[in-house]
Amino acid sequence: MSQEKMIETIVEALQDKKAKNIVVANMSEIEEATFEYFVICEGSSTTQVGGIAENVIDHLRENIDIKPYGYDGFKNSQWIVIDYGTILVHVFIKEQREFYNLEQLWADAILTEIEDLD
Repeated sequence: MSQEKMIETIVEALQDKKAKNIVVANMSEIEEATFEYFVICEGSSTTQVGGIAENVIDHLRENIDIKPYGYDGFKNSQWIVIDYGTILVHVFIKEQREFYNLEQLWADAILTEIEDLD
């Protein structure tokens, strides 16, 4: 399975649950990065954040038969991370995303903003 197809499927799952401000960070050229891609988005509530993350897991399993290596954050659903090996999906509540500001932290990455579907 190509990384591009996985990212496309992840973005579909995010958009399906109305995730906002989706950014794909390509970190493949950053030597110290342990992942090749981050897919970052936000939801408007902890309920939506949990639903978005669950949809990513379900959508990838059902459509391309891929399960995550692990995930964390469902307990409080303010920041859920899903590990797909070379791709890490981050689903934030807006305030947590602003606080951690991963895009700034990994500013050397190639950032691609995905248009919101309304």
